[in-house]
Amino acid sequence: MLIRNATLADGRQRDVRVRGETIAEVGRDLEPDDEGTIEATGKRLFPGMMDVHVHFRQPGYPHKETWESGSRAAAAGGVTTVVDQPNTDPPTIDGEAFDQKAEFAADSIIDWGINGGVTADWIPNVLLRRRLFALGEVFLADSTGDMGIETALFEAALELATEEGVTVTVHAEDADRFNDDARARDDADAWSAYRTAEAEAAAVTRACEAAERMGARIHIAHTSTPEGIDIAADAGMTTEVTPHHLLLSRKDLGELGTFGRMNPPLRREKRRREVYDRVVDGTVDMIATDHAPHTREEKDASIWDAPSGVPGVETVLPLLLAEARDPDTGLTYERVRDLTAANPADVFDVPQKGRIEPGKDADLVLVDTTETTEIRAGDLHTDCGWTPFEGFEAVFPEWTMVRGTMVYERDSDEDVFYRHQGENVRDADGEVLE
Repeated sequence: MLIRNATLADGRQRDVRVRGETIAEVGRDLEPDDEGTIEATGKRLFPGMMDVHVHFRQPGYPHKETWESGSRAAAAGGVTTVVDQPNTDPPTIDGEAFDQKAEFAADSIIDWGINGGVTADWIPNVLLRRRLFALGEVFLADSTGDMGIETALFEAALELATEEGVTVTVHAEDADRFNDDARARDDADAWSAYRTAEAEAAAVTRACEAAERMGARIHIAHTSTPEGIDIAADAGMTTEVTPHHLLLSRKDLGELGTFGRMNPPLRREKRRREVYDRVVDGTVDMIATDHAPHTREEKDASIWDAPSGVPGVETVLPLLLAEARDPDTGLTYERVRDLTAANPADVFDVPQKGRIEPGKDADLVLVDTTETTEIRAGDLHTDCGWTPFEGFEAVFPEWTMVRGTMVYERDSDEDVFYRHQGENVRDADGEVLE
């Protein structure tokens, strides 16, 4: 297959030849072949996004999301690889739980990875020998699933993972820095007042100090404050930012209500802008969604009873592409490519993913950046049926390809999904085909 006259993220116009599962050639004026040609003049071609932080809820909570529904939503948003977190039921803390989740992941139409979890009951000598994407998110404070652990267990897990060459992803909040006075409130902002920005900074500091002592490499999940980002960067560790911490703040909670509750919570507008600046300037390594679907009925509760988390896997790349259309944001298409594809592949050592280059997997997304669409929950494919980004402008894909196979095409009448067997990215052993 030849994709002709596509504009890449860096602005170069190139033809891209796909042969089998991989990219065969990238250049100007490649000759057509018998396998067909896709005309992409005026469109942009991106490597598929690697979303290294999702919660697809199987096993345990299929009424919220399944691997089938979550992967379809991801494909419709230009995401070609997802990494599922361990706080399912049962939690992914031993070999049996990993194997069970991998069976559910077989329903995915895109590629995937599975992270292992750490609790007092984990079985590391078995878990760390499975084909894990990473260890974590390791919770330094309780979140959905009640998997918060103490410092001694965190350091023991960090040592074991480092010995096995497994990266540790950290959910960094220090519960000792939570503001208990906020518990007397019942407004939507109470959750942000309770789980303070200082709690994140303190936990990032503690995690980075432990990693430095052990010569380990950690990745800080869903950083929501400029302080946390800077602490990690100064320590030589990597960070991710979610689309909701990038684009939403506490000023939006009046409209969102409990649908805006997540961990870590939304921050003040000034901090949001400072986080955005660090995403633009390269301090932040990647964007990941923390896609955490709950039903409308579950979220429609008091601020203290509603579950934490928001969906985002289908809207993240479209939102970033819409931001990049506006020169005033400072966010470029090249930076979007690096945040969503190249950097995640580099940080987590997945060399076959992340770039449009010969020998890489043909994970490709074609978009028309001249057109935007308003996000509407009724048009999305996640099972939870709502979005915190209702009404935002977005640039959705024309089509999405995983390892050379078209898995999604956008149609004016009805979106089209194709049958495809997603694979564990670790099963490829980092192979880049010549």
